[in-house]
Parts: sequence; structure tokens; C-alpha cells
Amino acid sequence: MIRAGIVGASGYIGGELCRIVLGHPHLELVAPVSRGRAGKRVDGAHPNLRGLTDLTFVDPDDAPDCDVLFLATPHRETMRMVAHWTSQADCLVDLSADFRLRDPAAYERYYGTPHTAPELLPEFVPGQPERYRKELADAARISVPGCMATAAILALHPLAAAGLVDDRVAVDGRIGSSGSGSGAGPMNLHAERSGALRVFAPVGHRHEAEVAQATGLTVSMSATGVEAVRGAQVLCRASLVADIREADLRRLYRDHYGTEPFVRVVAQRRGLYRLPEPKILSGSNFCDVGFSLDADRGQVVAVAALDNLVKGAAGNAVQCVNIRQGWPEGLGLEFPGLHPL
Repeated sequence: MIRAGIVGASGYIGGELCRIVLGHPHLELVAPVSRGRAGKRVDGAHPNLRGLTDLTFVDPDDAPDCDVLFLATPHRETMRMVAHWTSQADCLVDLSADFRLRDPAAYERYYGTPHTAPELLPEFVPGQPERYRKELADAARISVPGCMATAAILALHPLAAAGLVDDRVAVDGRIGSSGSGSGAGPMNLHAERSGALRVFAPVGHRHEAEVAQATGLTVSMSATGVEAVRGAQVLCRASLVADIREADLRRLYRDHYGTEPFVRVVAQRRGLYRLPEPKILSGSNFCDVGFSLDADRGQVVAVAALDNLVKGAAGNAVQCVNIRQGWPEGLGLEFPGLHPL
């Protein structure tokens, strides 16, 4: 057993981390950290954990040392406190955006404030198991990508790596209300959100910088809030630079992801779920990827879906830790999702 702490444990991502860590055979949750809920029971904030734990939240100043510390803290706050938490744990896994972008100027552009710890950026390994498995094996600092960024990177990487698409791609993201966090403001009240398809980022969504960094493509990204609570889906539109058949595209994706434990290639001609659909992924660590080919116009739409709180955050973080520790990647992440839901 290794000792695990979760900073920001009272939020939605923090709650998913608590759920996964409590069910993990080799992780012991010793520090569910929350300044605002210190002294209160964990299952008060996360009622799905009733009967699974008697732990109470601890104040950051009282948190014990850990072997691994998950930082489910807000953007901008993590970089301010990272030096403090470095002294508390051998391995830090950051789920905020603060160490995702290698270029501090890009961070300032997309997050509206200068990066206050740019010297630490090179220390963080991207938390993308499908691309950085070797580097994660001995990483002391890990930065987990955003949920829609993870989906778009997995959708686009096979095409970009093979040089099959034009440099410029458009990513259309759809995200459930939990993507706004447990402290979301008035725009996420049920009366305002229910029944709405709210385009909250018509251009320049923050995750486009992560997708561009990971794929080498020029990315234009929009995002829409949908009525679902969980789930993220991306449609990535690109122009092909060469003729290719549908069977060749299918083979390309299967060659990339055929051995990946948590990426499934969806390539069905019939049925309700012919393309990736987040509904059936709720609670799981899977990302489903697929595509639709328009050969007449020389275009492809790459599609990916995942649970924004699991493969898009907490589950991906635990998968990275499993790799770092040399454990099977699926430990604690076996839940397959529900159908129907």
C-alpha cells in the first residue's frame, strides 16, 4: 500500500478520486484535503461513498506526508502552492491546467494571468498514458490533460502522426454540467441549464492549446454545454491530404490503439452506437474513438467520447500512477460503464 492524498477532495473531480482510491487495492487514502470542509465527513460531500469510509476532510496545514498527492485544485491556484505540496509527497499528479502547457506565454494567453512558476514546467510529464507511458514510469511530476483535450488528442493523433490531414483542424466539443465543477456560478443553475445547448466558447476554447501542443496541428476549438451531467464528446473536422479508404482509416486507428487498455475503436455500420457516445461511458475510464469519412469532399470527422470526470480527469490520473508504480494499468479502474442509463 502507498499513502495517497487528494487536495481539493470535496469537489467533483476530488470525489471521483476518493471513490477510485478507496477501491484501489494498493492505494490508501490518508489525506482528503479541503480547507472549506475540514473536520467534516467525506461522505457528507460525496454521499455515494456512504458506508465505504469514515474519513473526514483535513485542512491543508494539517495534511500528512504522502507517497502520491493528487492536486484537484483550481487553475491558477496550483502553481501558487506547488512548492508547498512538493515537500509533502514523492509524486505530484496535477489535474489543473497550470502545468499542461510548456510555453508560459500560451498559458498567459489562455488563462489570463502570467505563469508564476515557469521554471517548473519542464519537470511535469504529460499525463497521457497512450503517448508517454515510458516517461510516466519514473515521473515525479505529472500533469493530467483536460477532458475535452484528452478526447481530441486521442481522436486526432493517429491522423496527425500519419501525416494524413491538413495542418488546420476544427474541434467542436460538447460537455456536461459537471465540467464546470461543484462551485459553478449562476449560468449552471438548473433553471438556466436545463434544456439548453449553451455555446460558452464559440472560438478559442482553452483546450485548443493542449491539442495543438500534443498533435502539432493548428487547432480551432469551440465548446457547447449540453444538458447531461457527465460526459464529453468531440468532433474533429479535418481535410485529408491524400485519398484513403475507410478500411485503411479503420486499420490506422486499430494499429494505434489495439493494445491500449482504455481506448476502444468504434467502427460499426449499424446500431444506435455507431460513433462514440459518452452516455455509455459514465463512470468508466474508457475513451471511445471513431470517425466518419467523406471521401467525395476529402474530409474526415474524428469523434471521441469519455466521462469527463474519469478518463477526462480522476481515472486518467490513477492510470498514470499505476504506470509509475509498475502496477497493471487497470487497477481500480475496472468499472465498464452502464447501459441503459
